[in-house]
Amino acid sequence: MDSESFTMEKKSDVGGIAADRLRSIIERVERLEEERKALSGDIKDIFIEAKSAGFDVKVLRTILKIRKQEPAEVEEQETLLDIYRRALGM
Repeated sequence: MDSESFTMEKKSDVGGIAADRLRSIIERVERLEEERKALSGDIKDIFIEAKSAGFDVKVLRTILKIRKQEPAEVEEQETLLDIYRRALGM
């Protein structure tokens, strides 16, 4: 191995860690976190808009949660909720 290739290897590999690869991973995560922050702000704005239009934001969040679930899971939860309500005389 010549001294130039040793220097290049040493520069990108520190303590057995590929520094360039690590830097790339960290920078990608940082970019995605910034995107997530921007998207969170956009979602917050939509909920503000919904509230000003007279919608109940808590109910909207519940609907969004339900829509992420499988239909069978939703049906099971609704059945249990109904049973629990009847047991409590509600």
